[in-house]
Amino acid sequence: MKKTLIFGHKKPDTDAVMSAIGLSYLKNQLGFDTEARVLGDLNKETKYALEYFNLKEPKYLNDVKLQLKDVKYHKGFYLKETDSIYDGYQAMLKEGLTGLPVVKDDNSFEGLITLKDLSHVMINENGDELDTSYNNICSVLEGEEVLKCSDEIKGKLIVAAYRSTTFMNNVNLDSNDILIVGDRHSVIEYAVTSHVKLIILTNGSYIKDEHIEIARNNGVNIIRTSYDTYKASKQISLTNYIKTMIRVYNPTKFIETDFVSDVVDINNKLKHTNYPVVDKNNKCLGLLRITDLSDYNPKRVILVDHNEKLQSVDGIEEAEILEIIDHHNLGSITTNYPINFRNMAVGSTCTIVYNLYKERNIEIPRNIAGALISGILSDTLILKSPTATDRDREAVNSLSNIININYEEYGMNLLKAGTSLEGMSREDVLYNDYKLYSVNDKNFAIGQFFTMNFDSISREIDEYVKVLDKVSEANNYSLVALYVTDIIKNGSYVIFNTKGKNIMEIAYQDGIEEGYFIRGCVSRKKHVVPQIMSILEN
Repeated sequence: MKKTLIFGHKKPDTDAVMSAIGLSYLKNQLGFDTEARVLGDLNKETKYALEYFNLKEPKYLNDVKLQLKDVKYHKGFYLKETDSIYDGYQAMLKEGLTGLPVVKDDNSFEGLITLKDLSHVMINENGDELDTSYNNICSVLEGEEVLKCSDEIKGKLIVAAYRSTTFMNNVNLDSNDILIVGDRHSVIEYAVTSHVKLIILTNGSYIKDEHIEIARNNGVNIIRTSYDTYKASKQISLTNYIKTMIRVYNPTKFIETDFVSDVVDINNKLKHTNYPVVDKNNKCLGLLRITDLSDYNPKRVILVDHNEKLQSVDGIEEAEILEIIDHHNLGSITTNYPINFRNMAVGSTCTIVYNLYKERNIEIPRNIAGALISGILSDTLILKSPTATDRDREAVNSLSNIININYEEYGMNLLKAGTSLEGMSREDVLYNDYKLYSVNDKNFAIGQFFTMNFDSISREIDEYVKVLDKVSEANNYSLVALYVTDIIKNGSYVIFNTKGKNIMEIAYQDGIEEGYFIRGCVSRKKHVVPQIMSILEN
Protein backbone atom coordinates (compact mmCIF):
# COMPACT_ATOMS: atom_id res chain seq x y z
CA MET A 1 0.00 0.00 0.00
CA LYS A 2 1.38 3.38 -0.99
CA LYS A 3 1.89 5.78 1.93
CA THR A 4 -0.55 8.64 2.30
CA LEU A 5 0.77 12.00 3.51
CA ILE A 6 -1.35 14.09 5.88
CA PHE A 7 -0.56 17.78 6.33
CA GLY A 8 -1.97 21.20 7.12
CA HIS A 9 -1.33 24.53 5.46
CA LYS A 10 1.88 26.41 4.77
CA LYS A 11 3.22 28.39 7.75
CA PRO A 12 1.74 25.73 10.04
CA ASP A 13 0.09 26.62 13.33
CA THR A 14 -0.58 24.29 16.25
CA ASP A 15 -4.01 23.19 15.02
CA ALA A 16 -2.67 22.28 11.57
CA VAL A 17 0.25 20.27 12.95
CA MET A 18 -1.64 18.51 15.73
CA SER A 19 -4.64 17.61 13.58
CA ALA A 20 -2.26 16.00 11.07
CA ILE A 21 -0.57 14.02 13.84
CA GLY A 22 -3.89 13.00 15.39
CA LEU A 23 -5.49 11.99 12.10
CA SER A 24 -2.44 10.03 10.99
CA TYR A 25 -2.50 7.97 14.19
CA LEU A 26 -6.21 7.29 13.74
CA LYS A 27 -5.81 6.24 10.10
CA ASN A 28 -2.93 3.91 10.96
CA GLN A 29 -5.03 2.30 13.70
CA LEU A 30 -7.68 1.65 11.04
CA GLY A 31 -5.14 -0.17 8.85
CA PHE A 32 -3.97 2.57 6.52
CA ASP A 33 -0.34 3.60 5.93
CA THR A 34 -0.10 7.34 6.61
CA GLU A 35 2.44 9.86 7.81
CA ALA A 36 1.97 13.36 9.20
CA ARG A 37 4.05 16.07 7.52
CA VAL A 38 4.48 19.86 7.81
CA LEU A 39 4.89 22.47 5.08
CA GLY A 40 7.09 24.91 6.97
CA ASP A 41 8.99 25.73 10.14
CA LEU A 42 7.09 25.25 13.37
CA ASN A 43 6.40 28.16 15.69
CA LYS A 44 7.39 28.27 19.36
CA GLU A 45 3.91 27.41 20.55
CA THR A 46 3.73 24.23 18.50
CA LYS A 47 7.22 23.18 19.55
CA TYR A 48 6.23 23.70 23.19
CA ALA A 49 3.25 21.36 22.78
CA LEU A 50 5.28 18.69 20.96
CA GLU A 51 7.92 18.71 23.65
CA TYR A 52 5.37 18.74 26.48
CA PHE A 53 3.66 15.59 25.19
CA ASN A 54 6.84 13.91 23.90
CA LEU A 55 5.75 13.95 20.27
CA LYS A 56 8.16 13.86 17.34
CA GLU A 57 8.17 16.84 15.00
CA PRO A 58 6.74 15.75 11.63
CA LYS A 59 9.11 15.79 8.68
CA TYR A 60 9.10 18.70 6.25
CA LEU A 61 7.29 18.23 2.93
CA ASN A 62 8.51 20.46 0.12
CA ASP A 63 6.07 19.45 -2.61
CA VAL A 64 3.89 16.66 -3.98
CA LYS A 65 4.72 17.18 -7.63
CA LEU A 66 4.79 14.18 -9.92
CA GLN A 67 8.29 12.68 -10.11
CA LEU A 68 9.68 9.99 -12.37
CA LYS A 69 9.50 7.55 -9.45
CA ASP A 70 5.70 7.98 -9.64
CA VAL A 71 5.69 7.01 -13.33
CA LYS A 72 5.37 3.41 -14.50
CA TYR A 73 8.53 3.51 -16.58
CA HIS A 74 10.47 0.33 -17.39
CA LYS A 75 12.04 -0.17 -13.97
CA GLY A 76 14.92 -2.66 -13.89
CA PHE A 77 15.14 -2.70 -17.66
CA TYR A 78 18.81 -2.60 -18.67
CA LEU A 79 21.59 -4.97 -19.73
CA LYS A 80 25.09 -5.52 -18.43
CA GLU A 81 27.83 -4.28 -20.72
CA THR A 82 29.06 -7.87 -21.13
CA ASP A 83 25.70 -9.18 -22.36
CA SER A 84 25.57 -9.85 -26.08
CA ILE A 85 24.16 -7.62 -28.80
CA TYR A 86 21.74 -10.45 -29.53
CA ASP A 87 20.49 -10.31 -25.92
CA GLY A 88 19.93 -6.58 -26.31
CA TYR A 89 17.98 -7.02 -29.52
CA GLN A 90 15.80 -9.76 -28.04
CA ALA A 91 15.11 -7.67 -24.91
CA MET A 92 14.01 -4.67 -26.97
CA LEU A 93 11.91 -6.92 -29.21
CA LYS A 94 10.18 -8.53 -26.22
CA GLU A 95 9.28 -5.20 -24.58
CA GLY A 96 8.49 -3.40 -27.83
CA LEU A 97 11.16 -0.78 -27.14
CA THR A 98 13.65 0.99 -29.36
CA GLY A 99 16.30 1.69 -26.73
CA LEU A 100 18.18 0.05 -23.90
CA PRO A 101 20.47 1.34 -21.13
CA VAL A 102 23.76 -0.46 -20.65
CA VAL A 103 25.36 -0.75 -17.22
CA LYS A 104 28.63 -1.85 -15.69
CA ASP A 105 28.90 -4.72 -13.22
CA ASP A 106 28.04 -2.37 -10.33
CA ASN A 107 24.93 -1.17 -12.21
CA SER A 108 26.42 2.27 -12.87
CA PHE A 109 25.11 3.71 -16.12
CA GLU A 110 27.45 3.22 -19.07
CA GLY A 111 25.54 4.28 -22.17
CA LEU A 112 22.41 3.94 -24.27
CA ILE A 113 21.89 1.78 -27.34
CA THR A 114 19.00 1.97 -29.80
CA LEU A 115 17.70 -0.08 -32.67
CA LYS A 116 19.20 2.58 -34.92
CA ASP A 117 22.59 1.88 -33.37
CA LEU A 118 22.09 -1.83 -33.95
CA SER A 119 21.29 -1.22 -37.61
CA HIS A 120 24.43 0.88 -37.94
CA VAL A 121 26.53 -1.90 -36.43
CA MET A 122 25.03 -4.58 -38.65
CA ILE A 123 25.34 -2.60 -41.88
CA ASN A 124 28.33 -0.31 -41.53
CA GLU A 125 30.67 -1.70 -38.91
CA ASN A 126 33.59 -4.03 -39.64
CA GLY A 127 32.17 -7.52 -39.01
CA ASP A 128 35.39 -9.47 -38.74
CA GLU A 129 36.30 -8.33 -35.20
CA LEU A 130 35.01 -10.15 -32.15
CA ASP A 131 35.06 -8.89 -28.57
CA THR A 132 32.91 -11.11 -26.42
CA SER A 133 32.85 -14.09 -24.06
CA TYR A 134 32.88 -17.82 -24.56
CA ASN A 135 29.44 -18.07 -22.97
CA ASN A 136 27.95 -15.39 -25.24
CA ILE A 137 29.06 -17.31 -28.32
CA CYS A 138 27.62 -20.57 -26.98
CA SER A 139 24.33 -18.85 -26.19
CA VAL A 140 23.81 -16.96 -29.45
CA LEU A 141 24.95 -19.85 -31.72
CA GLU A 142 23.11 -22.39 -29.56
CA GLY A 143 26.44 -24.12 -29.27
CA GLU A 144 27.91 -26.69 -26.91
CA GLU A 145 31.13 -26.46 -24.99
CA VAL A 146 33.84 -28.74 -26.37
CA LEU A 147 36.84 -27.11 -24.77
CA LYS A 148 36.91 -23.91 -22.72
CA CYS A 149 40.28 -22.37 -21.96
CA SER A 150 39.29 -18.69 -21.74
CA ASP A 151 36.30 -16.68 -20.56
CA GLU A 152 37.12 -13.72 -22.80
CA ILE A 153 37.20 -14.13 -26.57
CA LYS A 154 38.73 -11.29 -28.56
CA GLY A 155 40.20 -11.55 -32.00
CA LYS A 156 39.81 -11.52 -35.77
CA LEU A 157 37.15 -13.67 -37.38
CA ILE A 158 38.15 -16.03 -40.23
CA VAL A 159 35.89 -18.41 -42.17
CA ALA A 160 37.52 -21.48 -43.73
CA ALA A 161 35.81 -21.07 -47.10
CA TYR A 162 38.67 -22.24 -49.38
CA ARG A 163 39.88 -25.77 -50.14
CA SER A 164 41.92 -27.09 -47.26
CA THR A 165 45.27 -26.93 -49.09
CA THR A 166 44.53 -23.46 -50.45
CA PHE A 167 43.54 -22.24 -47.00
CA MET A 168 46.63 -23.63 -45.24
CA ASN A 169 48.96 -22.31 -47.93
CA ASN A 170 47.49 -18.80 -48.03
CA VAL A 171 46.09 -17.99 -44.56
CA ASN A 172 48.50 -17.48 -41.68
CA LEU A 173 46.77 -18.27 -38.40
CA ASP A 174 47.86 -17.00 -34.97
CA SER A 175 46.58 -16.64 -31.39
CA ASN A 176 44.36 -13.66 -32.27
CA ASP A 177 42.28 -15.58 -34.80
CA ILE A 178 38.79 -17.03 -34.40
CA LEU A 179 38.10 -19.75 -36.97
CA ILE A 180 34.71 -20.92 -38.26
CA VAL A 181 35.11 -24.32 -39.91
CA GLY A 182 33.22 -27.52 -40.71
CA ASP A 183 34.53 -31.14 -40.53
CA ARG A 184 37.82 -30.34 -42.28
CA HIS A 185 40.28 -32.15 -40.06
CA SER A 186 43.42 -30.90 -41.77
CA VAL A 187 42.32 -27.27 -41.29
CA ILE A 188 41.37 -28.03 -37.68
CA GLU A 189 44.80 -29.59 -37.05
CA TYR A 190 46.45 -26.55 -38.64
CA ALA A 191 44.37 -24.24 -36.39
CA VAL A 192 45.08 -26.00 -33.06
CA THR A 193 48.80 -26.19 -33.79
CA SER A 194 48.72 -22.46 -34.69
CA HIS A 195 47.37 -21.56 -31.20
CA VAL A 196 44.23 -19.84 -32.53
CA LYS A 197 41.97 -18.23 -29.95
CA LEU A 198 38.82 -20.16 -30.82
CA ILE A 199 37.49 -22.76 -33.24
CA ILE A 200 33.77 -22.79 -34.00
CA LEU A 201 32.72 -26.14 -35.49
CA THR A 202 29.65 -25.81 -37.73
CA ASN A 203 27.02 -28.40 -38.70
CA GLY A 204 27.70 -30.27 -35.45
CA SER A 205 31.02 -31.45 -36.91
CA TYR A 206 33.15 -34.12 -35.23
CA ILE A 207 36.64 -33.27 -33.96
CA LYS A 208 39.30 -35.88 -33.30
CA ASP A 209 40.43 -36.55 -29.75
CA GLU A 210 44.05 -35.87 -30.64
CA HIS A 211 43.09 -32.45 -31.96
CA ILE A 212 41.24 -31.68 -28.72
CA GLU A 213 44.33 -32.67 -26.75
CA ILE A 214 46.56 -30.40 -28.86
CA ALA A 215 44.03 -27.60 -28.42
CA ARG A 216 44.04 -28.09 -24.64
CA ASN A 217 47.84 -27.88 -24.53
CA ASN A 218 47.84 -24.77 -26.72
CA GLY A 219 44.97 -22.93 -24.99
CA VAL A 220 42.62 -23.17 -27.95
CA ASN A 221 38.89 -22.82 -27.19
CA ILE A 222 36.41 -24.99 -29.12
CA ILE A 223 32.64 -24.60 -29.54
CA ARG A 224 30.35 -26.85 -31.60
CA THR A 225 27.11 -25.51 -33.16
CA SER A 226 24.42 -27.11 -35.28
CA TYR A 227 24.34 -23.98 -37.45
CA ASP A 228 25.84 -24.24 -40.92
CA THR A 229 28.83 -22.10 -41.80
CA TYR A 230 26.75 -19.39 -43.46
CA LYS A 231 24.37 -18.97 -40.53
CA ALA A 232 27.14 -19.11 -37.96
CA SER A 233 29.20 -16.47 -39.76
CA LYS A 234 26.09 -14.31 -40.07
CA GLN A 235 25.14 -14.57 -36.40
CA ILE A 236 28.60 -14.40 -34.88
CA SER A 237 28.77 -10.58 -34.80
CA LEU A 238 25.69 -10.58 -32.55
CA THR A 239 27.71 -12.38 -29.88
CA ASN A 240 29.82 -9.24 -29.32
CA TYR A 241 29.54 -7.48 -25.99
CA ILE A 242 26.74 -4.97 -26.14
CA LYS A 243 29.16 -2.29 -24.93
CA THR A 244 30.92 -2.50 -28.30
CA MET A 245 27.94 -0.89 -30.03
CA ILE A 246 27.46 2.05 -27.64
CA ARG A 247 27.68 5.20 -29.72
CA VAL A 248 26.55 7.73 -27.10
CA TYR A 249 28.18 7.37 -23.69
CA ASN A 250 26.66 10.46 -22.12
CA PRO A 251 23.10 10.82 -23.39
CA THR A 252 20.45 12.92 -21.69
CA LYS A 253 19.32 10.99 -18.66
CA PHE A 254 17.05 11.70 -15.73
CA ILE A 255 17.20 11.09 -12.02
CA GLU A 256 14.20 9.27 -10.57
CA THR A 257 13.42 12.25 -8.33
CA ASP A 258 13.20 14.67 -11.30
CA PHE A 259 9.84 16.33 -11.77
CA VAL A 260 7.74 15.07 -14.66
CA SER A 261 7.07 18.66 -15.72
CA ASP A 262 10.82 19.23 -16.14
CA VAL A 263 11.15 16.00 -18.14
CA VAL A 264 8.37 17.14 -20.46
CA ASP A 265 10.04 20.53 -20.97
CA ILE A 266 13.36 18.92 -21.89
CA ASN A 267 11.75 16.38 -24.19
CA ASN A 268 9.88 19.13 -26.02
CA LYS A 269 13.28 20.43 -27.08
CA LEU A 270 15.10 17.14 -27.72
CA LYS A 271 12.26 15.03 -29.12
CA HIS A 272 13.94 11.77 -28.10
CA THR A 273 12.05 8.54 -27.57
CA ASN A 274 14.08 6.91 -24.80
CA TYR A 275 15.83 8.25 -21.69
CA PRO A 276 17.82 6.30 -19.10
CA VAL A 277 16.66 6.77 -15.49
CA VAL A 278 19.32 6.76 -12.76
CA ASP A 279 19.59 7.49 -9.06
CA LYS A 280 21.70 10.28 -7.56
CA ASN A 281 24.75 7.96 -7.64
CA ASN A 282 24.35 7.26 -11.39
CA LYS A 283 23.12 3.72 -10.74
CA CYS A 284 20.77 2.80 -13.56
CA LEU A 285 17.16 2.15 -12.54
CA GLY A 286 15.63 1.53 -15.94
CA LEU A 287 14.41 3.12 -19.14
CA LEU A 288 11.83 5.86 -19.62
CA ARG A 289 9.95 5.69 -22.88
CA ILE A 290 8.42 9.12 -23.33
CA THR A 291 4.96 7.59 -23.75
CA ASP A 292 5.33 6.12 -20.23
CA LEU A 293 4.66 9.58 -18.78
CA SER A 294 0.92 9.07 -19.28
CA ASP A 295 0.89 6.15 -16.82
CA TYR A 296 1.64 7.22 -13.26
CA ASN A 297 0.67 6.87 -9.60
CA PRO A 298 0.29 10.34 -8.06
CA LYS A 299 1.18 10.99 -4.45
CA ARG A 300 -1.73 10.31 -2.10
CA VAL A 301 -2.59 13.09 0.35
CA ILE A 302 -5.10 14.11 3.00
CA LEU A 303 -5.47 17.81 3.79
CA VAL A 304 -6.26 19.13 7.26
CA ASP A 305 -7.05 22.65 8.45
CA HIS A 306 -7.21 24.12 4.94
CA ASN A 307 -8.80 23.72 1.53
CA GLU A 308 -7.25 26.69 -0.29
CA LYS A 309 -4.81 25.95 -3.11
CA LEU A 310 -2.65 28.96 -2.18
CA GLN A 311 -2.29 27.64 1.36
CA SER A 312 -1.42 24.09 0.36
CA VAL A 313 1.73 22.33 -0.72
CA ASP A 314 3.37 23.02 -4.08
CA GLY A 315 2.13 20.61 -6.75
CA ILE A 316 -1.17 19.85 -4.99
CA GLU A 317 -2.90 19.85 -8.38
CA GLU A 318 -0.73 16.86 -9.36
CA ALA A 319 -1.55 14.83 -6.24
CA GLU A 320 -4.44 12.51 -5.48
CA ILE A 321 -6.44 14.17 -2.70
CA LEU A 322 -8.20 11.41 -0.76
CA GLU A 323 -9.81 13.45 1.98
CA ILE A 324 -10.11 16.95 3.48
CA ILE A 325 -10.76 17.69 7.17
CA ASP A 326 -11.28 21.41 7.82
CA HIS A 327 -13.18 24.07 9.75
CA HIS A 328 -12.72 27.03 7.39
CA ASN A 329 -14.80 28.43 4.55
CA LEU A 330 -14.77 26.50 1.29
CA GLY A 331 -11.74 27.41 -0.77
CA SER A 332 -10.33 26.86 -4.24
CA ILE A 333 -9.14 23.24 -4.15
CA THR A 334 -11.00 20.96 -6.54
CA THR A 335 -10.84 17.23 -7.27
CA ASN A 336 -11.64 15.11 -10.31
CA TYR A 337 -13.88 12.73 -8.37
CA PRO A 338 -15.86 12.66 -5.10
CA ILE A 339 -13.85 12.49 -1.86
CA ASN A 340 -14.57 12.43 1.85
CA PHE A 341 -14.80 16.07 2.92
CA ARG A 342 -15.50 16.77 6.59
CA ASN A 343 -16.11 20.47 7.14
CA MET A 344 -17.59 21.60 10.46
CA ALA A 345 -18.32 24.97 12.04
CA VAL A 346 -16.09 24.41 15.06
CA GLY A 347 -13.16 26.30 16.52
CA SER A 348 -10.45 23.79 15.61
CA THR A 349 -9.72 21.02 13.14
CA CYS A 350 -8.52 18.97 16.12
CA THR A 351 -12.11 18.97 17.40
CA ILE A 352 -13.21 17.28 14.16
CA VAL A 353 -10.41 14.72 14.47
CA TYR A 354 -11.45 14.06 18.09
CA ASN A 355 -14.99 13.32 16.87
CA LEU A 356 -13.63 10.93 14.24
CA TYR A 357 -12.03 8.91 17.05
CA LYS A 358 -15.36 8.78 18.87
CA GLU A 359 -17.27 7.78 15.73
CA ARG A 360 -14.90 4.87 15.12
CA ASN A 361 -14.59 3.94 18.80
CA ILE A 362 -10.78 4.19 18.72
CA GLU A 363 -9.04 4.77 22.05
CA ILE A 364 -7.03 8.00 22.21
CA PRO A 365 -3.58 7.56 23.86
CA ARG A 366 -2.26 10.29 26.15
CA ASN A 367 0.21 11.87 23.72
CA ILE A 368 -2.37 12.03 20.93
CA ALA A 369 -4.92 13.48 23.35
CA GLY A 370 -2.27 16.09 24.22
CA ALA A 371 -1.80 16.90 20.54
CA LEU A 372 -5.53 17.35 19.96
CA ILE A 373 -6.19 19.47 23.05
CA SER A 374 -3.21 21.70 22.16
CA GLY A 375 -4.69 22.39 18.72
CA ILE A 376 -8.10 23.21 20.16
CA LEU A 377 -6.80 25.46 22.95
CA SER A 378 -4.56 27.31 20.49
CA ASP A 379 -7.20 27.95 17.84
CA THR A 380 -9.96 28.88 20.32
CA LEU A 381 -7.74 30.94 22.67
CA ILE A 382 -8.46 28.54 25.53
CA LEU A 383 -12.14 28.39 24.49
CA LYS A 384 -12.52 32.19 24.80
CA SER A 385 -12.63 32.90 21.07
CA PRO A 386 -16.05 33.55 19.50
CA THR A 387 -15.30 30.62 17.21
CA ALA A 388 -15.37 28.20 20.16
CA THR A 389 -18.41 25.89 20.16
CA ASP A 390 -19.95 23.36 22.50
CA ARG A 391 -18.24 20.63 20.49
CA ASP A 392 -14.86 22.25 21.22
CA ARG A 393 -15.69 22.46 24.94
CA GLU A 394 -16.83 18.86 25.02
CA ALA A 395 -13.63 17.73 23.31
CA VAL A 396 -11.41 19.74 25.67
CA ASN A 397 -13.15 18.34 28.76
CA SER A 398 -12.85 14.77 27.51
CA LEU A 399 -9.22 15.13 26.39
CA SER A 400 -8.16 16.87 29.61
CA ASN A 401 -9.48 13.86 31.55
CA ILE A 402 -7.37 11.53 29.44
CA ILE A 403 -4.15 13.47 30.07
CA ASN A 404 -5.13 14.60 33.58
CA ILE A 405 -4.24 18.30 33.32
CA ASN A 406 -5.81 21.64 34.10
CA TYR A 407 -6.49 22.75 30.54
CA GLU A 408 -6.73 26.46 31.40
CA GLU A 409 -3.32 26.45 33.08
CA TYR A 410 -1.75 24.41 30.28
CA GLY A 411 -3.45 26.55 27.63
CA MET A 412 -2.11 29.77 29.11
CA ASN A 413 1.44 28.34 29.19
CA LEU A 414 0.99 27.18 25.61
CA LEU A 415 -0.05 30.63 24.38
CA LYS A 416 2.68 32.32 26.39
CA ALA A 417 5.27 30.10 24.69
CA GLY A 418 4.04 31.37 21.35
CA THR A 419 3.95 35.06 22.26
CA SER A 420 7.64 35.46 23.02
CA LEU A 421 9.44 37.73 20.53
CA GLU A 422 12.88 36.62 21.67
CA GLY A 423 15.13 35.81 18.73
CA MET A 424 12.42 36.58 16.15
CA SER A 425 12.85 38.88 13.17
CA ARG A 426 9.98 40.96 11.81
CA GLU A 427 9.61 38.40 9.04
CA ASP A 428 9.38 35.65 11.66
CA VAL A 429 6.54 37.50 13.38
CA LEU A 430 4.63 37.93 10.10
CA TYR A 431 5.11 34.32 8.99
CA ASN A 432 4.53 32.82 12.44
CA ASP A 433 0.89 32.15 11.48
CA TYR A 434 0.42 33.32 7.91
CA LYS A 435 -2.23 32.38 5.36
CA LEU A 436 -2.95 33.26 1.75
CA TYR A 437 -6.40 33.77 0.25
CA SER A 438 -7.77 34.34 -3.23
CA VAL A 439 -10.96 35.99 -4.45
CA ASN A 440 -11.83 37.25 -7.96
CA ASP A 441 -8.23 36.69 -9.13
CA LYS A 442 -6.99 38.89 -6.27
CA ASN A 443 -4.69 37.46 -3.64
CA PHE A 444 -4.24 38.69 -0.10
CA ALA A 445 -2.32 37.50 2.96
CA ILE A 446 -3.16 37.70 6.64
CA GLY A 447 -0.62 37.05 9.39
CA GLN A 448 -1.62 36.71 13.03
CA PHE A 449 0.61 36.89 16.08
CA PHE A 450 -0.50 36.57 19.68
CA THR A 451 1.20 38.70 22.30
CA MET A 452 0.51 40.21 25.70
CA ASN A 453 2.88 43.11 25.07
CA PHE A 454 2.37 45.08 21.87
CA ASP A 455 4.85 47.81 22.87
CA SER A 456 7.90 46.01 21.48
CA ILE A 457 6.18 45.73 18.08
CA SER A 458 4.69 49.23 18.11
CA ARG A 459 8.17 50.76 18.47
CA GLU A 460 9.07 49.22 15.07
CA ILE A 461 5.81 49.73 13.16
CA ASP A 462 7.54 51.60 10.32
CA GLU A 463 9.92 48.69 9.82
CA TYR A 464 7.03 46.21 9.87
CA VAL A 465 5.26 48.23 7.18
CA LYS A 466 8.40 48.02 5.01
CA VAL A 467 8.32 44.21 5.36
CA LEU A 468 4.64 44.08 4.41
CA ASP A 469 5.23 46.38 1.42
CA LYS A 470 8.08 44.18 0.24
CA VAL A 471 5.97 41.01 0.47
CA SER A 472 3.06 42.72 -1.29
CA GLU A 473 5.18 44.05 -4.18
CA ALA A 474 7.07 40.79 -4.65
CA ASN A 475 3.89 38.72 -4.94
CA ASN A 476 1.42 41.29 -6.32
CA TYR A 477 -0.87 40.88 -3.30
CA SER A 478 -3.75 43.35 -2.92
CA LEU A 479 -3.31 43.34 0.85
CA VAL A 480 -0.78 42.03 3.35
CA ALA A 481 -1.86 42.62 6.95
CA LEU A 482 -0.48 41.54 10.31
CA TYR A 483 -2.98 41.22 13.16
CA VAL A 484 -1.23 41.32 16.54
CA THR A 485 -3.78 39.81 18.90
CA ASP A 486 -3.77 40.66 22.60
CA ILE A 487 -5.52 37.88 24.50
CA ILE A 488 -5.95 39.91 27.68
CA LYS A 489 -7.42 42.98 25.92
CA ASN A 490 -9.55 40.78 23.65
CA GLY A 491 -8.63 42.54 20.41
CA SER A 492 -6.00 42.97 17.71
CA TYR A 493 -3.62 45.69 16.59
CA VAL A 494 -3.44 45.75 12.78
CA ILE A 495 -0.46 46.69 10.59
CA PHE A 496 -0.89 46.68 6.81
CA ASN A 497 0.97 47.36 3.57
CA THR A 498 0.80 50.94 2.27
CA LYS A 499 -1.19 50.13 -0.90
CA GLY A 500 -3.67 48.12 1.15
CA LYS A 501 -4.80 51.13 3.15
CA ASN A 502 -7.88 51.73 0.98
CA ILE A 503 -9.09 48.20 1.71
CA MET A 504 -8.52 48.68 5.43
CA GLU A 505 -10.40 51.99 5.39
CA ILE A 506 -13.41 50.30 3.84
CA ALA A 507 -13.14 47.45 6.32
CA TYR A 508 -12.74 49.58 9.44
CA GLN A 509 -12.69 53.39 9.19
CA ASP A 510 -11.43 56.27 7.08
CA GLY A 511 -7.97 57.48 7.95
CA ILE A 512 -7.06 54.25 9.75
CA GLU A 513 -3.50 54.36 11.06
CA GLU A 514 -0.89 51.64 11.37
CA GLY A 515 -1.21 49.86 14.72
CA TYR A 516 -4.93 50.59 15.04
CA PHE A 517 -6.58 48.49 17.80
CA ILE A 518 -9.72 46.61 16.77
CA ARG A 519 -11.64 45.62 19.88
CA GLY A 520 -13.19 42.16 19.83
CA CYS A 521 -11.17 41.11 16.76
CA VAL A 522 -9.43 37.87 17.81
CA SER A 523 -10.43 35.36 15.13
CA ARG A 524 -8.93 35.61 11.68
CA LYS A 525 -11.46 33.12 10.39
CA LYS A 526 -14.51 34.94 11.79
CA HIS A 527 -13.53 38.59 12.18
CA VAL A 528 -11.02 39.23 9.40
CA VAL A 529 -11.16 37.00 6.32
CA PRO A 530 -14.93 37.25 5.57
CA GLN A 531 -14.77 41.04 5.78
CA ILE A 532 -11.76 41.36 3.46
CA MET A 533 -13.21 38.84 0.99
CA SER A 534 -16.48 40.74 0.86
CA ILE A 535 -14.63 43.95 0.00
CA LEU A 536 -12.54 42.35 -2.75
CA GLU A 537 -15.56 40.58 -4.21
CA ASN A 538 -17.27 43.96 -4.67
